[in-house]
This record gives sequence, structure tokens and C-alpha cells, in this order.
Amino acid sequence: MADLRINLAGIQSPNPFWLASAPPTNSGYQVQRAFEAGWGGAVWKTLGDPILNVSSRFAAVSFNGQRVAGFNNIELITDRPLEVNLQEIYETKKKFPNHVIIASLMVEPKQEKWHEIVKRVEDVGVDGLELNFGCPHGMAERGMGSASGQVPELVEKQTYWVKEAARTPVIVKLTPNITDITVTAEAATRGGADAISMINTINSLAGVDLDTWNTVPHVAGKGAHGGYCGPAVKPIALNMVAECARNPLVNVPISGIGGISNWQDVAEFILMGATGVQVCTAAMHHGFSIVEDMIDGLNNYLDDKGIASVMDLVGRSVSRYSNWGDLDLNYKIVAEINNDVCINCNKCHIACEDTSHQCIDLYTENGRPLLKVREEDCVGCNLCSIVCPVDGAISMVERKSTVPPMTWNERQSLISSLSK
Repeated sequence: MADLRINLAGIQSPNPFWLASAPPTNSGYQVQRAFEAGWGGAVWKTLGDPILNVSSRFAAVSFNGQRVAGFNNIELITDRPLEVNLQEIYETKKKFPNHVIIASLMVEPKQEKWHEIVKRVEDVGVDGLELNFGCPHGMAERGMGSASGQVPELVEKQTYWVKEAARTPVIVKLTPNITDITVTAEAATRGGADAISMINTINSLAGVDLDTWNTVPHVAGKGAHGGYCGPAVKPIALNMVAECARNPLVNVPISGIGGISNWQDVAEFILMGATGVQVCTAAMHHGFSIVEDMIDGLNNYLDDKGIASVMDLVGRSVSRYSNWGDLDLNYKIVAEINNDVCINCNKCHIACEDTSHQCIDLYTENGRPLLKVREEDCVGCNLCSIVCPVDGAISMVERKSTVPPMTWNERQSLISSLSK
């Protein structure tokens, strides 16, 4: 069995699977049940001055028969007294000393406020702190959450204030509701962050009820934007993790968050630079026991790859993530259709004919309808293989180029040199 232990900025965890700061980590009862189920750590639901939440709070987006493809919420930070949370953190850590408890924090952007709450939560034995600069609703209207997280100067300054008082590692949680997340990641690093976590939820409106015209969800007929998460946001989160992982100015570990639902997602985030991951929506959808399959799946994957420790997997794909201008313009793949497997639904032909490059021909041979790709016109866009409902019916095959590799940047440089 592979070694699933991780070290994230000095925080030792029995495995890379943590619960994110959210409803599943709202109480000691829940976190203790999660640890019993196999989760290596939990980021406690964000602490600060307790607030009043509304009813209703959650909504989901289902797609093509899949329930909870996306999840929306308008719930805010803890509505339980700080003293109660701190007592439960102390009791939980005492009962599970080898599991990780991270305190998620959010207060006004004032130095004394950060110093005060840091001291109080560290006194009960947390393993680290996560600064919530990402919550996009409710708290942002009060100058906290993403309102702070969208301003690099505030991210740097508040991180610095926390580091002045903190004795445990400090993780800065970043908002995706920004043009370039690497800017705030760099700011957190300058402020002294020991690690960063991403992404928090994305500004969203789940939908509108076409009978009542109310937003979904609504509170007495009125709605507000919420935070979007779940499987639908995974590609966005994975890109942001990768962008920070390959940025030399963001030289701190990353805790990956966003749409992680199974061990394959975990492996992808780790390959793209995350040391560990945090999960929320999948646990809310299926319960804490999902971690069992995640542990087994990641273990088997590492064993199959001959990798002894999950830490050896961290960032192995980062060097393969680049800019468009560095891609080889002369690399060539084409589609191949296996007519022995094809069911003649013609979805590939329709997609190619209507919306791509019109390079799939329909013809009949011995009374049997067949499909064939004209390779000279195929640009290797992958669309036909994406829409095909049958595994193995369409393959994307590399064709050896007759010219040497050349990127767009190299091409422009060559043109520039020849014009001088």
C-alpha cells in the first residue's frame, strides 16, 4: 500500500483528504464522525462574529439526469458562538490527536481583530489557520470574504497581520471571482502565507422558477447571488491551481478545492500541484463514507504506477501546462472511425458538418451505411470523439509531421528576425 501521508507547510496529515470549511464541518459532532469515516483533516466552518443565516439557503443545478452537477448556497459563516466552537475544537483535537483541524477565520480587516481571534483559536490546539478571503456573498457586503480577497494589497496586509500573531501555519484561501488569481496568490505569498487554498465558491444564481418567477433559492420572494461549487466548477478550479503551481512567485504549497468528487479528481489536482485537497459538495451529496472509495482508489492508482508515496505525485504534470504560444503548431492528430463498433447514430457527422470542419463523409458499402474521415481536412479538434456515445468507435490518432516542431512564439520570433 502506498503512503498517503502528506506534509502541507509543516501540517502532518494521515492522508490528503480534508473536508472544506462548510456545513459538513459545522460542529464537533460532524468533524468527529468524519474522522471516524477516514477523513485525514477538516477545515472548521469559518469562525468570526456569529451571524444570522437565512432560510432557504441551498440550490442545485442538475444536468442531463445527473443530480447536483452544480451546487449553490447563500449560507454564511458560523452562526454558533465562538466559545462553543472553540470548546468543540478542543474536544475533537483531544479525541483525534493525529487528525488535522484547521480553523477557518474571517474578521474585519483590522490588525487587532486578526490578532485577537488568532490567539483564541490557537489556544485550543488547532494545527493551522485558513484565512477566508473567498466567501462571495453576505460577508463580502460587509467588507470581508471576497471583498478583501479581490484586493491584493488587503490580502498581503491581512496575511502579514495574521503571521505577526500566529504560531501555526497560515493558509490563505483565495477567491476565484477575480481576473487573475495568481495576483492575489502572489500577494498572499508576499504577506508570508505558508500555503494557499483554492478555489472558494464562484458568484452565481442557480436559476429562476418559471411558474413563480422567484429566484432559486429565494427568501420570502427575494434572492441574492450565492456561491457556486460542485463538479461543474472542477475545470475552473484545476486551471487556477495549475496557474499558481507554475508561477515561480507563488512558491508555497497548495490545498486544492473545487468539484472534487472521487479519487480520480484528487489525483488530477495533486498532479497539477496540490499537496492535498478539500471536499465539500460531494460529502454533502453522498455523506462522509465517500472517503473510503477515495482512499482505496488513490492507493490502487499509486500502486499501479509504482509510486511509493502520494507526496511523490505532487506537481508531476505542472511542467506540461503551458501557454498557447508555446504549443507545437505542427503536431497533428486526426480522427479514425471504427465502423465495426460504430452504431451509425451519425452524431459525429452532424457535429462535424454543422459546427466543425465538414471532414466526415457518409457512404454505403454492400448496402451498409459507413462513415469515413477525410484526414487531409481533419484538424484534430476532437469534437467527433467527444459527442460519440460509444467507447472505441472514434479514436484520435497521431500522424507523424513532415516538418519540425514550431510554436507560435518561435514562428513570430523567426518572422521578426527575418524582417530585420
